[in-house]
Amino acid sequence: MKSTASPPPISDAEAQVMRALWQRAPQAADEIAAVLGPQQGWALATVKTLLNRLLKKGAVTAERDGRRFLYAPAIPQDAWVSDTGLSLIDRLFGGRLAPLVAQFASERRLKPDDIEALKALLKAQGHE
Repeated sequence: MKSTASPPPISDAEAQVMRALWQRAPQAADEIAAVLGPQQGWALATVKTLLNRLLKKGAVTAERDGRRFLYAPAIPQDAWVSDTGLSLIDRLFGGRLAPLVAQFASERRLKPDDIEALKALLKAQGHE
């Protein structure tokens, strides 16, 4: 049975750690730091702090492996992406999708493929 609870709020930095775990899990903190450290300029201590925050939020699980812990995501990526996207639309556009598309289109020219994809989505929803 699928949970209807929203995933916990995750900061941008925590999202970087989650992405690493969604790509490959389980991983130890030092493995995550080896990838994200050079990209983000983070030390191992920073990664451990972010993992502890995610653990407290219930976004990751930790399993002891000898003297270290192996971390894995406790929430599916698609659930987080969906919830985050909907939350953003709610905050910025009052839950309305049309102003989001209009804002995007005013900032960046929609490509013909994008327009066709939007039309296909509308048609699939019975709005065309």
